[in-house]
Amino acid sequence: MKHAMAVVLACATHVALAQQPDYRVDIPMDVYLDALAHISPAARDGAQSYLQAFRRRCGRELTTRELRRAVADGDGDPVLMGMIRASYQQDSGTRRVLESSISCSPRG
Repeated sequence: MKHAMAVVLACATHVALAQQPDYRVDIPMDVYLDALAHISPAARDGAQSYLQAFRRRCGRELTTRELRRAVADGDGDPVLMGMIRASYQQDSGTRRVLESSISCSPRG
């Protein structure tokens, strides 16, 4: 819990200072997902759905660094943001459609 709060505070600090997050700092996936849950349970649920769909579609695990980029770069990965919104709205149909739109290519 203490580590998750540190992650949330670090993310908030970067946003407040309008700086790019330091993606070289490795954070365990479960800690990052817990930090998202503190922001919004739907953020964690949407990210979890995105991770599972990425694994099925791309045949590999998404790294924490890749997920962090998908959340934070620009306005965020549109598919991930849509999956978070669908989780919030409990819209499983939209989530399934978005799963088929996940790109296996690195962003940016």
